[in-house]
Amino acid sequence: MSKFSAPKGVKEYFPPDSHKFEFVRDGLLFPARVAGYQLLELPVFEDTEVFARGVGASTDVVTKEMYTFDDRGGRSITLRPEGTAGAIRAVIEHGLDKGQLPVKIFYQGAFFRAERPQAGRYRQFYQVGIEAIGYQDPEIDVEVISIADQGYRKLGLKNFQLEITSLGDLQSRTAHKKDLMSFIGKLKLDEATLERAKLNPLRLFDDKREEIKQSMKDAPVLLDYLSKESAAHFNRVQDLLKSLSIPFTINKKMVRGLDYYTGTTFEFTHSLLGAQSGIGGGGRYDGLMSLLGGKEMSGIGFGLGIDRTILALEAESINIKNQNYLHIYFVPLGETAKQTAFELCVALRTREISADMAYGDRGLKGAMNAADKSGATFVAVIGDEEMKTGKVTLKNLRDGSTELVNLSVEDLTRFVEKIRITSKSK
Repeated sequence: MSKFSAPKGVKEYFPPDSHKFEFVRDGLLFPARVAGYQLLELPVFEDTEVFARGVGASTDVVTKEMYTFDDRGGRSITLRPEGTAGAIRAVIEHGLDKGQLPVKIFYQGAFFRAERPQAGRYRQFYQVGIEAIGYQDPEIDVEVISIADQGYRKLGLKNFQLEITSLGDLQSRTAHKKDLMSFIGKLKLDEATLERAKLNPLRLFDDKREEIKQSMKDAPVLLDYLSKESAAHFNRVQDLLKSLSIPFTINKKMVRGLDYYTGTTFEFTHSLLGAQSGIGGGGRYDGLMSLLGGKEMSGIGFGLGIDRTILALEAESINIKNQNYLHIYFVPLGETAKQTAFELCVALRTREISADMAYGDRGLKGAMNAADKSGATFVAVIGDEEMKTGKVTLKNLRDGSTELVNLSVEDLTRFVEKIRITSKSK
């Protein structure tokens, strides 16, 4: 047994179950691709100031959860705890905001937070995200929300819910902050919580401590302070969601964990996941571009958790089939047959027919066991008789049926293509 193991709080995905990760990642991204979003490949670490300024100094992410260190040049570097701040930095740096608007990008990968590990809450976790930057249309808000909704439905999820709110514009938040600070000033709070409230009083709505929840139960909520423009925008978002038959509930106290959110804000939860029920969310972040050194420009995006979505699928007992199955597994008997099987494997792969073979000097029984474990649809044993006649029997490992096929790349390809067409038509 190896003396090494993965760091605590890291969820690894390995065969044969890693296909679940691929299935979820690709399923969540598919609606974004067909909506015109393009890949942005981001670094996994950034200048610490990108997150300190972009995410917000009052957030738990910045104050408690970031992996921050000095590099060899003495620069403060942080492993990315979320995707939006780095994406906006890249948009500004590479001038994407000077081209076609809205800028529509997607990204994927690992993110890092120094949290107490538990089911669905990891120190290295995986997300897919999108950003739409350049316009403040309610239609773009709903496009982003609908892409997430479509992604979850494409995977087969049913027991998820959408919660929405609006965090308003500057006028709305200024009016609300005055009354909220007056309310908070009457509470008996510890010094650290008071300092946090001074930075951003909305953070107290996000506090998980029961005593703070009770204290904030009757606090004024931002939805009651929306300006005329913000209220009209939020009402339009609701109307558009209804027109698309996307069910939602309004959560007046939702603020989420990041300071940059403004206007439309949303979260998807799953009823079977217990305390860690959030599976994804996002919102609008007007002002973030200018905060990170760019021009004043509106944007909205989301981050969807791959890890928690897998847990949600498992909670609903949804069987995720392995899409990376082999078409043919060759079992060669003898050196000549082994060379033939190897050449066939390479040639079939160039024609997008997935093929593998038994390597080493396994006997027939061991090689057939390997064929079963490979997940291949067909197994083909190549021995002296097959080499002599130029024909091979393909045995279907699903139903036990057999078919005699010429031992050539062309005929094997035609056979697999015929099976593909037949399967699609059923």
